[in-house]
Amino acid sequence: MLPLLLLPLLWGGSLQEEPGYELQVQKSVTVQEGLCVLVSCSFSYPWRSWYSSPPLYIYWFRDGESPYYAEAVATNNLDGRVKPGTRGRFRLLGDVQKKNCSLSIGDARMEDTGSYFFHVERGRDVKHSYQQNKLNLEVTALIEKPDIHFLEPLESGRPTRLSCSLPGSCEAGRPLTFSWTGNALSPLDPETTRSSELTLTPRPEDHGTNLTCRVKRQGAQVTTERTVQLNVSYAPQTITIFRNGIALEILQNTSYLPVLEGQALRLLCDAPSNPPAHLSWFQGSPALNATPISNTGILELRRVRSAEEGSFTCRAQHPLGFLQIFLNLSVYSLPQLLGPSCSWEAEGLHCSCSFRARPAPSLCWWLGEKPLEGNSSQGSFKVNSSSAGPWANSSLILHGGLSSDLKVSCKAWNSYGSQSGSVLLLQGRSNLGTGVVPAALGGAGVMALLCICLCLIFFLIVKARRKQAAGRTEKMDDEDPIMGTVTSGSRKKPWPDSPGDQASPPGDAPPLEEQKELHYASLSFSEMKSREPKDQEAPSTTEYSEIKTSK
Repeated sequence: MLPLLLLPLLWGGSLQEEPGYELQVQKSVTVQEGLCVLVSCSFSYPWRSWYSSPPLYIYWFRDGESPYYAEAVATNNLDGRVKPGTRGRFRLLGDVQKKNCSLSIGDARMEDTGSYFFHVERGRDVKHSYQQNKLNLEVTALIEKPDIHFLEPLESGRPTRLSCSLPGSCEAGRPLTFSWTGNALSPLDPETTRSSELTLTPRPEDHGTNLTCRVKRQGAQVTTERTVQLNVSYAPQTITIFRNGIALEILQNTSYLPVLEGQALRLLCDAPSNPPAHLSWFQGSPALNATPISNTGILELRRVRSAEEGSFTCRAQHPLGFLQIFLNLSVYSLPQLLGPSCSWEAEGLHCSCSFRARPAPSLCWWLGEKPLEGNSSQGSFKVNSSSAGPWANSSLILHGGLSSDLKVSCKAWNSYGSQSGSVLLLQGRSNLGTGVVPAALGGAGVMALLCICLCLIFFLIVKARRKQAAGRTEKMDDEDPIMGTVTSGSRKKPWPDSPGDQASPPGDAPPLEEQKELHYASLSFSEMKSREPKDQEAPSTTEYSEIKTSK
């Protein structure tokens, strides 16, 4: 049992280096293809000072190769043999006399993957390979991206130096090839874009564009790149005013906008910049410390009035400067016809009309299809026109004979619209004088009086028929076939002058309501005889009968 326990101890002792030989090195190192890596290393070996002092040589070999027959991958022995594939790429760094065996591996290649061991020689007494501590190197595909360095933020118009580097690269091995692409580089010399450094003067339009640095190892197909988005700070270059999404035309830093009076107005001021500028609206041409009427880029007038006509200013304030634009607002209105009138006077037909508009309208009279231009006076007419502010006034005097079917109208117009109105239409007379209007008024009065009389007669007839219809439903109290005198009344309220009652004294008057309803009618009964004795001859006469109606 004891031999079995001692066996691992014996194996462990055999894995240890000989006394006095020690090596400290990274056991595992990973590097991407085309890049560099530094492997730190230090060693020790037994050496006595009274020995002779031959040179100290150190070697790195591929694992499994003989240090006496194979070619080393790196050595400080100038007479030693080195593999052609690693010459210049695997290099010893540090001071060998200080027992530094650090190894630099540049332009790593896939075939470099493997294990390596360290070997030391000094004279005839020191020849040792450190087989216990080996270096394991793994080369992987290139995924590292280059770095782009520059001072931020970029400012428009200010030259800025940019540099591109590939982390993990070194001077050893094949050199790197750099190339730059991007819209901001279009005006540069193509030779400049092949350097790892360039000087760029950004423009406002370069903000938000991409800049790419591409790195390629010469003689290899390995390529890597990085793209950054440029953040360019710039002050406003232009200001645009929009109305309903449509940009207003700007001439010499001023925009002109006509607006209909009473209409709502909403304007948007836009000034592209980075970072965004502060927008505000002012009335007139303000000073730098003036108070704005709007602290945003929106100017809103709910109902445009003529008093708001004038200049407005949109200002864009930015840390790198400010910019402003002027808006000339003109308020207009379409012509409106007010107070047209005509009258006959001693000198003829006198007509006048007035129009209101902004700007003040032009006015013209028309006689039929013939215009009467401006202020003029001829044998048959006289025109007098004037204007004051938004008003245009004109008068027309027509005298002499006027043709039939004559149409007199006035028309006003400005640059935004027109309106016309017919103020007089004369028909059916070839010669109109001062008696036309009175005759027309007299005829109209007669017709009105006739209509009133007809309405009263119709009212009385309808009322009498209604009373007769009510009387037929009552029983007849008395009837005289000779006199034809009929007295009718209500059963509930008999008439006071019925045949069975005594006649009222002359001094007694009927009530006021009955007086209002009392009507008289003259009835003629021809060839009617009364009930008198036969020896008496009844005279022919006209009788009056009092007809009393009740409500």
